[in-house]
Amino acid sequence: MSRKEQLGQVFRFALVGGVNTGTFFVIYLLLHPWMPYFAAYSLAFVLAMVGSFFMNTYFTYRTRPTWKKFFLFPLTNITNFVIQSVGLYALVTWAGMDTRIAPLVAAVVAIPFTFLISRKILVPGAARAAAAPPAEAGSVAESSTGSSAGSSAGSSAGSSSRV
Repeated sequence: MSRKEQLGQVFRFALVGGVNTGTFFVIYLLLHPWMPYFAAYSLAFVLAMVGSFFMNTYFTYRTRPTWKKFFLFPLTNITNFVIQSVGLYALVTWAGMDTRIAPLVAAVVAIPFTFLISRKILVPGAARAAAAPPAEAGSVAESSTGSSAGSSAGSSAGSSSRV
């Protein structure tokens, strides 16, 4: 993958992250009056994660969603959830930050971690392709149709059933 393509992925990830964060925040604000702040946060997080999966597969990494990727995708958000949860708790409890703003601040800290983990899951072999010499990288790169079937042996199990 060329440097230009990598920068494109980072840019698209940032765009998706912005949309996803906005979606999460709107859902959180809608739920916040009706339930405790942490319950509203958790439900908003799960709902936004489903949307994030589809935006990242189709738009950011330009690959097809599979059931395998769909079920692995929450792993990308475990780190995100832990960082945001600890941050939320710390910001509200120790720093006295408003519960309507603290989730947004905590989310910013988790962004770089989420990018690296989501790329590893949604584009199997991406790390190998980025590190490989150009001739070898072409053998593990996705085809021009966007299929990820040839990306790695691990993705073939989920490539027959699409989400």
